[in-house]
Amino acid sequence: MAFLFPIDMNLQGKKILLGVSASIAAYKAPLIVRELIKQGAEVRVVMTPSAEVFVSRTVLMNLSKHPVPMDMFEDDIQDGGSWHIHLAHWCDAMLIAPCSATSLARLACGFYDTALSIIACALPKSIPLLIAPAMDSDMWEHPAVQRNIELLKQDGAIIIPPAIGELASGIFGPGRLPEIDVLIEECVQAISDIPVLSTKPIRTIPIEMHEEIPQKLPLYGKHVLITAGPTYERIDDVRFIGNFSSGKMGFALARHCAKQGALVTLICGPVALKTPEGAIHRIDIESAQEMYEAVMKNSAKQDIIIMSAAVADFTPEEKYEGKIKKSQSDSMQISLKKTTDILAELGRNKNDHQVLIGFALESHDAIAYGKKKIIDKNCDMMIVNAANQVDSGFGGDNNTITILDRFGTVTEFSPMTKDACADIIIQHIHSLSEQA
Repeated sequence: MAFLFPIDMNLQGKKILLGVSASIAAYKAPLIVRELIKQGAEVRVVMTPSAEVFVSRTVLMNLSKHPVPMDMFEDDIQDGGSWHIHLAHWCDAMLIAPCSATSLARLACGFYDTALSIIACALPKSIPLLIAPAMDSDMWEHPAVQRNIELLKQDGAIIIPPAIGELASGIFGPGRLPEIDVLIEECVQAISDIPVLSTKPIRTIPIEMHEEIPQKLPLYGKHVLITAGPTYERIDDVRFIGNFSSGKMGFALARHCAKQGALVTLICGPVALKTPEGAIHRIDIESAQEMYEAVMKNSAKQDIIIMSAAVADFTPEEKYEGKIKKSQSDSMQISLKKTTDILAELGRNKNDHQVLIGFALESHDAIAYGKKKIIDKNCDMMIVNAANQVDSGFGGDNNTITILDRFGTVTEFSPMTKDACADIIIQHIHSLSEQA
């Protein structure tokens, strides 16, 4: 993210209350305190009793130069009666980093039994509460945790999404505490209400069409077209040629883009998936030709185009009316013709401001084919995965991707959920835009 002026000018004289809960990432709390002070802030710390398993209360007290409350009733803290009220009103912002799944549940459900949670409850509405969850991927993606996240958002909390990477468990995925500079930037923005400046021009739409989308989101106002799912090529009225694509990868991309403020056009083949929440306009199609027509009709205004659909390469030359009877013949021969190469058409007609991303699913030599395809189709990025492998390709909830970009960079990833893949792909799109 870019700001109008340097961070160290924005936190000078500001008061930050840091909450620390029992996540293994709590070992970074002293570094956060030190960096906040380095940027000119006055810092006080509050922690949950369990957090002391991971980080020393004495260290945090020495760094902040203030007592560090943990329990609701502590004799050395209660020097002014309603100390939690005074501390809540003292700060310019409260940052809980890391925030464990348990602390998320306490805050979301109004269960205020620790010093940290009661101070968060006592924050005036004018003081921002920033929450940086940190936990293992499976915990982060648990429905109960996600429900609590949504409840806290509704209550006005600012959720700083966890970073993706290798976790303490050895699993690779979302759940890491974001880098300290990211936490600092979020504090600066929350306190100063400074709009983020994009590194590239943003194609905006009238504000009344997306007035509820926070303008600080990284894809605010961007037009993103995403294709998803299979296409069905009719043989007769009851039979078709298709593939095993579920559309889950494309829908995950649409969901993550919408969460980041994008205006999404989702063009999808026959899938059994609910449209994700957010500013998403869904267009349902059946055949490769219908997909081509819908994409070309909507492509010109797009800033980012992600072609994740599994579009048929061939379609029957003739469509039979009615149902072909089994009794008519002992065998059936179907003559096929090529469908229009939608990705190639987009590459030929790509505007200067557009970012074009393709997908390549291969059974062998996937990387070599992906490198060729990114050039032949004039793409900016190619997402490559392998067919007929565990946790890769069609159908399942997981995927194993390799990202190629136009600069020749090849980045391989371990198996992860398709939601996590979507997050990584969008991060790479941001990085690619910054290099342009």
